[in-house]
Formats: sequence, structure tokens, C-alpha cells
Amino acid sequence: MDTLQVVLLAFIQGLTEFLPISSSAHLILPAQLFGWQDQGLSFDVAVHIGSLLAVMLYFRTEIITMLKAWLSHVTGGPATPDSRLAWWIILATLPAVVFGFMVKDIVEQYLRGPGVIAITTVVFGLLLWLGDKMARCELNEYQAGWKKALLIGLAQALALIPGTSRSGVTMTAALMLGLSRQAAARFSFLMSIPVILGAAILMGKDIVTEGHSVDWSAMGLGVVLSFVAAYGCIHFFLKIISRMGMMPFVIYRLALGIFLCGFIYL
Repeated sequence: MDTLQVVLLAFIQGLTEFLPISSSAHLILPAQLFGWQDQGLSFDVAVHIGSLLAVMLYFRTEIITMLKAWLSHVTGGPATPDSRLAWWIILATLPAVVFGFMVKDIVEQYLRGPGVIAITTVVFGLLLWLGDKMARCELNEYQAGWKKALLIGLAQALALIPGTSRSGVTMTAALMLGLSRQAAARFSFLMSIPVILGAAILMGKDIVTEGHSVDWSAMGLGVVLSFVAAYGCIHFFLKIISRMGMMPFVIYRLALGIFLCGFIYL
């Protein structure tokens, strides 16, 4: 990988991981569009680690508070809003873990092409628009409840398909279930922590067991740049989402899907 490819892909991953437009699609597409060699598994791990560090740093206060409350509840203490939120995030993570093990090889073999990405980009973009239109914006993340958390987790499992967008599909489900835009985004971002961590561990295991070559300088630069891009993205997205809504991202997804259809079939 040359420096331009490293910089571009790291910024793309950092920005798109937490926007409802699919980071996996945007990491796959540059190689398809520009004829670049695939960046490889080790670089994907690096940029995901950068995004993970960004979301953990941004929500460090909430994470520490939830962890303390959860440990207290596990060891016999009373349930609190923070301990319940921690349990709901754990519950919402389980569907992605189960389905990830079941369909990982199928996704890798059959669902990473631009045709699939074009379809999912449009379909889940329209669902995002529908979710935003239906949003009652009544609940915060502490009022979600375990049933809503599980439904959002089931939606997250769909993001195994490239182009779906993990953040997009979880926010869509959360909005349809009555969470406010801010709460939907915050719950989605907190849900991302165990998912990204688990994915990075699994990919790291594949690197070690399968003997992938590692470009340490590219990985280091990728971690730093994706961290910066992801942290800035989280901060500004949470600042503007209540006023802006999801429509700009819906328009972007539809435009991207149409462009991909033209790129494939023309």
C-alpha cells in the first residue's frame, strides 16, 4: 500500500464506521473502483482498532460508570439505570456474535461484490428514511428496555452484509422503536464497542494463524488516522443529528447506490 491509499482508507473507515452509510462498503469499494490491490486483513484490523479507541475514549465516562454499576449488580448490588443499560448492550451484542459465526464464510465468499453493496445501500437507505419519518423521539437509551435492545441487536446482525451499515441499521431500528435521534445514536455507538472489539480479536487471530504479512508502518498510520477521523465524526454527529435528522445520509446512500448500479451495468 502506498501512503495515499493508507491515508484515504483510514479516513474513510474512521468517518464511515459511525455514520449510517456502511464502513465495510466504503473499505471494499476503493479497490473495486480504482483497481487497487485489496488492503488486506491486517490493515482492516488496524483501522478498526483506531475507531474502537475513539469511541471508547469519547464515551469513557459512561463506560466506566456502566462497568462499575454492572459489576456491582453481578455481585449482588441493586439494579441501577447504568447496570440495566450495560445488560441491554450485552444482550444486543449476542445476535451479531451468533450470526457472525454462522454466516461469516458465506458473507466473505459471496456478498462482498459491488452489486450486493449497491442493493443494500439503497434498500437500507430507504429503511433509514422510513425509520426517521416514523420516529416518535420519546425515549432515551436508559428507557429502551431489554425487548427493544434485543430487537436492535437483531437488526445489528444484518450489518454482516456489506453495504447495510451497522450504525445505520441499529439507528433505524432504535428510531422505529421510539428512541430519540440522540439516544439512537448513543445506543448504537455504545453497542459498537463489543462488536468492533470482537471483530478485531477474530481478525487478529486469523492474521496470526494464517500467516498474513503485516506492514507495521501502514498499520500504525491507519490506527492514528482512523482514530482522529472517528473521534471527530462521533463528536459532530451527536451535535447535529437532532437538528439535521437522517435525510442527508439517506440522499447520500441513494446517490451512491445509483452510482454503483451505473458503474456495474454501464
